[in-house]
Amino acid sequence: MLIDTYGRVATDLRVSLTDRCNLRCTYCMPEEGLQWLAKPDLLTDDEIVRLIDIAVTSLGIEEVRFTGGEPLLRPGLVGIVERVAALDPRPQMSLTTNGIGLKRTATALKAAGLDRVNVSLDTLRPDVFKTLTRRDRHKDVIEGLYAARDAGLTPVKVNSVLMPGLNDDEAPDLLAWAVEHDYELRFIEQMPLDAQHGWKRDGMITAGDILTSLRTRFELTPEGAEKRGSAPAERWLVDGGPHVVGVIASVTRPFCSACDRTRLTADGQVRTCLFAREETDLRAALRSDAPDEEIARIWRLAMWGKKAGAGLDDPSFIQPDRPMSAIGG
Repeated sequence: MLIDTYGRVATDLRVSLTDRCNLRCTYCMPEEGLQWLAKPDLLTDDEIVRLIDIAVTSLGIEEVRFTGGEPLLRPGLVGIVERVAALDPRPQMSLTTNGIGLKRTATALKAAGLDRVNVSLDTLRPDVFKTLTRRDRHKDVIEGLYAARDAGLTPVKVNSVLMPGLNDDEAPDLLAWAVEHDYELRFIEQMPLDAQHGWKRDGMITAGDILTSLRTRFELTPEGAEKRGSAPAERWLVDGGPHVVGVIASVTRPFCSACDRTRLTADGQVRTCLFAREETDLRAALRSDAPDEEIARIWRLAMWGKKAGAGLDDPSFIQPDRPMSAIGG
């Protein structure tokens, strides 16, 4: 079991498979990209599967989410999914992606055992997409979403970040489109995880702003805390249901007290929180032939030291050294 001093138990593992990405989203990284991890620093496929095996069989992990960077850039992704699906007990598996490579991989990922996907899409307008991501790939993401739905990677969840002056007027249109195509839309407040450290609380589009905008066109009924559980998204029924819309308000409505997540970076570091500045090295233990029991002990110790919250409401908050692309969402 992965328990901390506040009694929270981690059952959800987020695994970053690569720090690389084929987009350059303005809220994540600079236009020129970043200094990528050297290949020897990355966990191998075997190391990733071994750590997930330890997490599932010895530490109580029930759900595994593959992230990046962009996880579809990982050459061995399908094989990793297939091997994790063969674990006993078998964890639920999902993947967070920008969707660009889904058209060609969705069917193979479903056959390997992947359960569902989260796809990032911030706008319905190709010109705005190009401005936000610095790449002209809007059509590819839309086609990837269709492919995921057709392959049965459902529910397909769409993650959107609203940015002032760019797409902050699109919330109702995005929800209408998601309802039409049977996707579950989730808005995410912009978080201080950009490589440029340009994030400012003033001017960000808040959960309150998003809900006010949505209510100009839709009737929203809260699902309630009981249904939410430890999920990061608060959800509302849209016009009485069955469709729902979620808002992940990491900044203005933090949910740290119910957090059930632990994170593994692409280079084998445990992070107890997306906003943590400390990491615990599992790669060194792996490569020094430590037994599974020792790796599990190190992981438990790391989680025991998890802080009460992310500290975003603290005026002295300092952004993590790694951008979103390096630690996974």
